[in-house]
Amino acid sequence: MRLAFCNSTRRWGGVKTWTVEFAAALQARGHDLFLYGRDPLFLARARDKGLRAERAHFGPDFNPVTVAFFLRAFRQNGVEAVLVNVGKDLRTAGSAARLLGLPLVQRLGLPQDMENSLFPRLVYRLLRPHYLCPCLYIRDGLLERLPFLQPEEISVIYSAKDPLPHPPSAPGFPLRLLSSSQVKANKGHAELARTLAALRDRGFPFHWDVAGTGAALEDLRGLCGDLGLEDRVTFHGFLRDLTPLLRACDVFVLSSYQEGLPNTLLEAMAHGLVPVARSVGGVSECWPPGLTALLIPSPEASGERTPAPEDLPFFAPLHRVLSASGDELLRWKTLAWEHCSRKFSLAVQAEKLESFFLGRLRTARGKALLSPEVP
Repeated sequence: MRLAFCNSTRRWGGVKTWTVEFAAALQARGHDLFLYGRDPLFLARARDKGLRAERAHFGPDFNPVTVAFFLRAFRQNGVEAVLVNVGKDLRTAGSAARLLGLPLVQRLGLPQDMENSLFPRLVYRLLRPHYLCPCLYIRDGLLERLPFLQPEEISVIYSAKDPLPHPPSAPGFPLRLLSSSQVKANKGHAELARTLAALRDRGFPFHWDVAGTGAALEDLRGLCGDLGLEDRVTFHGFLRDLTPLLRACDVFVLSSYQEGLPNTLLEAMAHGLVPVARSVGGVSECWPPGLTALLIPSPEASGERTPAPEDLPFFAPLHRVLSASGDELLRWKTLAWEHCSRKFSLAVQAEKLESFFLGRLRTARGKALLSPEVP
């Protein structure tokens, strides 16, 4: 197959990681991949993986210059199917794909990626993409929010990561806890900081590594200072390669209030970190069956009262982790790694994505054969 993956977004996010990693996995399976985007980091990461990546200038929606660019590029490269994100790439590269009669796939990372309003409905009717979701939670949310969609128009292929080739090693001391995401209010870092301060006050040793940047970063730094956590936390900022930090840490904490199926969680389990997370979005779909005590129920609306430290959602599971023996922690690490290796490895899910695109091509060719010839 010859496939084009397009992404017009400017900021780094999980969908770009997914795009680069799955494109590289498909290329390793013998297919030709062509990536288009405007973020230099996205293009650099793609080239680092040995992918052909070209910069595109998207401009306004349905920009005829950009549509013409993609028409030429797709023809020259013999592209057979096109995958786009939710932005201008849909309304430019997607338009070119539709004009050429190529199968068009739109990947969605959250149910909120599409609104039930006039413009998205018009774009849907004009381009008629097939939707691809990384978990059932997003598929079900789309069907609930968008009554004009039909179940057969949406497919689910889970996100995935390459697991370590060997079982995880024993935990170090003190335990290193990792949070890796954009530092925004809805990621829950502030609540986690208060929880860690309460556990510190009870005598538990640990170190918290925070990777990522965002609008709430300086507020989080100030809060950690107010809580006296300066010697317990390291702010790493944006890391192009998280691997060294994943290898150094033992526990991954996902404190978000909203997620789809987070790449960071799968990446942590692939490296054998003990996961502690809030059950939001599709998190429960990838959770190791033997670690349900470390999965926190979805948050409910809270009142004005500030909860006692013991009532903070992450207090009990982190207390359990910090109290566990080395043998128990190693067993939990191994459970997470084995679960990811069996069900959420890149090899397993890339094979499913390959079958998905082959099916889209067979369907498109079948429709072409059934179409009457134009005199």
